[in-house]
Amino acid sequence: MTRPERAPVVELRPRRSPARAAFASLRPRQWSKNLLLFAGIVFAAKLGDVVRWGEAAAIFVAYCAASSAAYLVNDLRDAPGDRQHPVKRNRPIARGELGADRALVLAAVLAAGALAIAAALGFGSLLFLLVFLALQLAYSLGLKRIVLVDVVVIAGLFVVRAAAGAAAVDVRISGWLLLCTALLALFLGLAKRRGELVLVEADETPGRPALGGYSLRLVDWLLGVVAAATVLAYAAYAITAHSAWMLLTVPFVVVGLGRYLFLVHRRDLGEEPEHVLLGDRVILGAVAGWAVVSAVVLAAT
Repeated sequence: MTRPERAPVVELRPRRSPARAAFASLRPRQWSKNLLLFAGIVFAAKLGDVVRWGEAAAIFVAYCAASSAAYLVNDLRDAPGDRQHPVKRNRPIARGELGADRALVLAAVLAAGALAIAAALGFGSLLFLLVFLALQLAYSLGLKRIVLVDVVVIAGLFVVRAAAGAAAVDVRISGWLLLCTALLALFLGLAKRRGELVLVEADETPGRPALGGYSLRLVDWLLGVVAAATVLAYAAYAITAHSAWMLLTVPFVVVGLGRYLFLVHRRDLGEEPEHVLLGDRVILGAVAGWAVVSAVVLAAT
């Protein structure tokens, strides 16, 4: 007599308190994306300007709040689908740990606070933040369902961050640097789509609507093209915006991108870029090396 097969055991995480659920919904790990707002003051070589550092810190806080507000709205809209996803089902709103009314109130408070900070820094900062929030909303409401447009919008959000950081501290930012920002963000967005494709095919779980238009072959080809374009654009930026000595930082960019591609292809990582960027020693070493060499070159030129 054969024994009946047991149903698979699903480990459920303990429910979070309302305060912890609300904080988790803000996705604090994602705030690392907003470090790009410091690019303007760093590359303008204004490292000793205390006032500008204060302005940069203020706009960083504003974009963290705005990003979290956008995540709350996105999670509210996606909650039904998130409950079917092996990872996203643990989001507080999907699990019912944070109600829709509280989430909307929290999003409104965060967005209002962000706009107030941006307005205090000037009209340009306010305008950039309004564009950022509008793009985030458009992405959540429909643009993320369109193949390639979804990753282009993500890249656009990073460009807005870089430009907004420069506007907040009243410095000019190189067009080449903005192009590098867009290409790097596009690279990370495509790597994320590849990770989602692998997860969907392996677990037969539902993915985002736009995934139906992607394939591993297409994404791998685009990743290679965008990675090469990123290196070339960064080299052009290094020469035109600074000096030939800045080319010494290019190898660190190559190592970082190459390592990321390795992790994406060989270990099927990439669905959560912040985990890869903050958890891999080789990438962290490349970033640290790039930062040290860049600081030395900027200080000497």
